[in-house]
Amino acid sequence: GYEYIALTDHSQAVTVANGMDEERTRQQIKKIRAAQAHVPGIRLLAGIEVDILKDGSLDLEDDVLAELDVVVASVHSYMNMDPAEMTERLLAAIENPYTQIIAHPTGRLVLRRDPFEYDMEKVLDAAARHGVAMECNAYPDRLDLRDVHLRMAKQRGVKIVISTDAHAAGHLPFMRYGVDTARRGWIETKDVLNTRPLGEFLAALRPKPHAGRSHAAKRKSA
Repeated sequence: GYEYIALTDHSQAVTVANGMDEERTRQQIKKIRAAQAHVPGIRLLAGIEVDILKDGSLDLEDDVLAELDVVVASVHSYMNMDPAEMTERLLAAIENPYTQIIAHPTGRLVLRRDPFEYDMEKVLDAAARHGVAMECNAYPDRLDLRDVHLRMAKQRGVKIVISTDAHAAGHLPFMRYGVDTARRGWIETKDVLNTRPLGEFLAALRPKPHAGRSHAAKRKSA
């Protein structure tokens, strides 16, 4: 069984999922902390799937992101951007010191939506440089990153997180599809952060700044 699980609801920009603003996110953190007493044997981590906005900034204030155990960032809008602009958008998100994991990094939906286009090599290089993990999303409609990109990530030393993207308890068994995809990309146990014990997992995540320190949202062009 699992030693820990991260609860990562959407942030406010994803209105179709009733995404959370800062106040609701803080309430969610309190509820998760309170629920821990009723769930012995497994650690509940308070997380968020925060939206990466069009300019590459994140959808919640830094002070709230600093309170969370896990910050996952992802794109859910403006998916048809010019590839160069999408590259800059993702680089800005990776350079944000609160970003720890990039979820479903290409946005594809199998047989339904093509992946959005950007410079994958440049994005993976930035992830390696900043200690940001990339998700191998196990949800059958996603399987994102795909095997070829996972191999590219491994070659650069980018760490991987395999996630079910579960929106219901019945989705948790999807993990096996993520494991299969990771194996196709030559990913080994040592490459996957959430194969590690809780303490090692948390220590391996990119450290976030303390609350009160602000981050300039937009990336300065080189």
